[in-house]
Amino acid sequence: MSGLRWRGGYGRLWSAAVLSRFGDSVRNVALPVVAAGLTASPLALSLVSAAGYLPWLLFGLLSGALADRVDRRRAMWIVDAVRGGLVGAFAVALALGYAHLALLVALSFALTTLQTLFDNAATAILPTLVPRAALPTANARLMTGQAIAGTFLGAPAGGLLVTAGVAAPFAVDATTYLVAAALIASLPTASATATVTPAKATGSTLRAEIAAGLRVLWRDHLLRGICLANLLGNIVIGGLTALMVLIITRWAGASDVVFGLVLAAYGAGATVGGLVSARVGRWLGGARALVLALTVQTACLVVIGSVAHPAATACALGLFGVAGMIVNVHAVTLTQQRVPVELLGRVSAAGRTVGIVGAPVGAVLAGALAEVSDVNVPTLASAVVMASAALVVLRAARSARLVQV
Repeated sequence: MSGLRWRGGYGRLWSAAVLSRFGDSVRNVALPVVAAGLTASPLALSLVSAAGYLPWLLFGLLSGALADRVDRRRAMWIVDAVRGGLVGAFAVALALGYAHLALLVALSFALTTLQTLFDNAATAILPTLVPRAALPTANARLMTGQAIAGTFLGAPAGGLLVTAGVAAPFAVDATTYLVAAALIASLPTASATATVTPAKATGSTLRAEIAAGLRVLWRDHLLRGICLANLLGNIVIGGLTALMVLIITRWAGASDVVFGLVLAAYGAGATVGGLVSARVGRWLGGARALVLALTVQTACLVVIGSVAHPAATACALGLFGVAGMIVNVHAVTLTQQRVPVELLGRVSAAGRTVGIVGAPVGAVLAGALAEVSDVNVPTLASAVVMASAALVVLRAARSARLVQV
């Protein structure tokens, strides 16, 4: 296990992250139900979705700099406590019949704004809680737990809770935030695993600190390649997600019942990927694992876009999920291993901010291409994009001398 221990803080961080993902999944099931009950306008509904992307573009870099300035433990539990209060207040508003679409948009925007600080601080705090050699295993277990909690527990629970009343899922989500806040607040504050970051340099400004993080990302060949590959990968994911229902039902010919089973294959694959990703990394090394996983995803996209059968689509989506989890685990781990802890919030924020642009762009491009062609054509085009991502990482790894030329 490379020195990974549940005691000393990691177990509490894992529990908080998994519990929060469960609550988020419950909320994400209820959110479109509430939105659809408030308006039938597709444009209005899209505003709720857009509100979940915009804060990363507006505040992602700023939050990364803040995560490197403050006590990350304190920032994380305060953020979760605030999020719990906001979602709890929204649950009360729903129960009293005061829901409005503008309130829903505001909630989505506020939660994602707070998430930008939480996620950057969480990425930066993990290397202070576990040994460097244990990071691949720590990240894999964390992401696997979140995948199980979100896909197999949170989503079904959300569907059941909606039947009990639209306020119930939000009340549960608020509770998970508050419990997670208590767990994070109990993390160690003064020991070899201290989470307090070094004080900022005298006279330093947020702009200068953000620029320092960007320079570190740009000058590291491997991290720069991973960042670009993340952008390309999110373009693919955005397009695939936007057209998934049409790909599975119209192209692959699945019934409504089979649609859910095919879609569940991705979640199952992601769980398997989390279980094997650390072992794959030990076998190949993190950079080679990234290249292999991106190549596998390219092949999966070719199958999805060329074989019109639900079984083939399910198998390809499952393998796509396995490879996707390997990509996520090792992209995060390599960043944590190559960046000084005092810069980690800024560098991870830069990578996330660049990557998040890809999802909405990919959704729009895939939709436009499907309008003038068949629904499978965007998936085949995405295979080319994903192959480009694999080549980018391969070239970057060679430049960093992690892969032989």
